[in-house]
Amino acid sequence: MTTRNTIKRNIPPTHPGEMLREDFLPDYGLTAASMAKALGVSRQTIHEILRQRRSVSPAMALRLSRLFGNSPEFWLNAQHAWDLWDSEKRYRKELSRIQPMDAA
Repeated sequence: MTTRNTIKRNIPPTHPGEMLREDFLPDYGLTAASMAKALGVSRQTIHEILRQRRSVSPAMALRLSRLFGNSPEFWLNAQHAWDLWDSEKRYRKELSRIQPMDAA
């Protein structure tokens, strides 16, 4: 038996790029360039994540977890929450046309 989550979130979850920009970079005294170097990726990649124009991939989650000492799931769960929220807002009209079904 499933329980439906009927509470709609009005504000977006925090994007991993925002977490990095607002919390991790200042706390660790990093710049985008120094973080890119530490992770072994391009500055462009880091800037795109920080600007929320790129998602955190599983490979990036592994890099970030290694650098900051947390789990890759932390980064992937944050990205997943943001992606679902964004998709629900983006496809609201189409989703509203789908009628839920009950099991036979």
